Amino acid sequence: MDPFYDQLAEIVGPEFVSDAPEEKYIYAMDPGTMPPCEPDYVVMPGSTEEVQKILRAANEHRVPVVPLGAGLALSGLSRALRGGIVLDMKRMNRVVEINQMSRYALVEAGTSQGMLQAYLKKHCPDLKHSAPDAPPAATIAGNVSIHGSGHMSHAGGFHSDMLNGLEVVLPTGEVVRIGSCAMSSYWNARAPLPDLAGLFLGWAGTTGVITKLAIKLYPAYPLNDVGVFVCEDASLVPDILYRITGTQVAEDVTAWMSPKPDWAAGFLHCNVNYGARTKKELTWKRNLIRSSVEHYIDEKTGGFLPVPGPMKQRFLEVPARQLSVFADVRKGGGFEYVGAIMPVELFPDAYALGLDVAERVGVSYSMGCRVVGVNHSMMFFYAYAFNRADPDDVDRAQRALEETNQRVVALGGVPWKAEAPAQQQIIDRMDPAMFAMMGRIRLVLDPNGIMNPGNWEKRG
Repeated sequence: MDPFYDQLAEIVGPEFVSDAPEEKYIYAMDPGTMPPCEPDYVVMPGSTEEVQKILRAANEHRVPVVPLGAGLALSGLSRALRGGIVLDMKRMNRVVEINQMSRYALVEAGTSQGMLQAYLKKHCPDLKHSAPDAPPAATIAGNVSIHGSGHMSHAGGFHSDMLNGLEVVLPTGEVVRIGSCAMSSYWNARAPLPDLAGLFLGWAGTTGVITKLAIKLYPAYPLNDVGVFVCEDASLVPDILYRITGTQVAEDVTAWMSPKPDWAAGFLHCNVNYGARTKKELTWKRNLIRSSVEHYIDEKTGGFLPVPGPMKQRFLEVPARQLSVFADVRKGGGFEYVGAIMPVELFPDAYALGLDVAERVGVSYSMGCRVVGVNHSMMFFYAYAFNRADPDDVDRAQRALEETNQRVVALGGVPWKAEAPAQQQIIDRMDPAMFAMMGRIRLVLDPNGIMNPGNWEKRG
């Protein structure tokens, strides 16, 4: 008999806790390259109160707790590195409130991107949220907490910039509300109160468990279009992106390159997505975007690709399915999406880095970046597909991942949603005073060290 298991079952109900080997195996890994780490228990809470009781019990018995959204971070952040509980938040998936006038949505932490998207299309068709290029099962809380980006990131920044407020359960069991919701029934802003949201963003679940959050919504235009600007010289891309984003009429600006399909090989593509309420407004935006890069068109160093209807629809999809198609190109269910946050001017070097790693290591790849803000930053991604059933293929992907992160750090970028080895690279490069402060904050919030231990810890 396991008294702690019985205690968990009493909190959530026996059907929502498990220590079965097959369940623990499933929760031991994600689709990325990191090796599996089995938890001792899998628990699915149904309310903030249940999360509170679980954390109090775990804190009392010094049992590690690993918060889990959909397990799609691809970098092993929700592996139970030291055993304990994987806290699966999927039951907490309600859309609590949509404030149409102030354009925000209040959702529970297990609410997926697809759920909110479907809810808005049905109940508030003139509103939308910024969705990442991830499967619809990806959770909103998970993407916000890792500083994700999406198809409104040119207009609104990182998804963490679109956060209005949080409800969080601390490791010791206290429930805290952050933002305007701390003193009002409205979840419309984090300002002007002291902004404590950063204590739970980018921390890989080591400071608490998010149970509710409010995010910004945006107008959903009835008319949408995409322009694809193409060039062959990577050194031109920073200026092209600078000029296009300077118009401030697009919603999403991405650059991508891939050896497949054949027509795309050797070219750099800049997708510019925009919407409008009328055809006249759509034409005006199209002309403004075109005029911003007319210099390159006149010099014949770049131009807009004629995009047939079926292809245009693929470029307008949210989320884009093309990345999911590429993810299984090697078959076997393996995929690693290596991201790095860096200045846009580093695009040529980041591109050359990716080509070099892919060629020498011998991995299937695609690359690209999403502009965040008005050219304020970019999330440059290196996507490596592999066959999980082929150990050599997995090893190649792991080597490509590690070298990519090493070279990204040397270039001046910061690995995004960093897995444990990349966290060590970041810590080694980080201002020691910042890392020391992170340790003091964790000690205050989590005195018994139960929250996702093994992450953001210096080794060796």
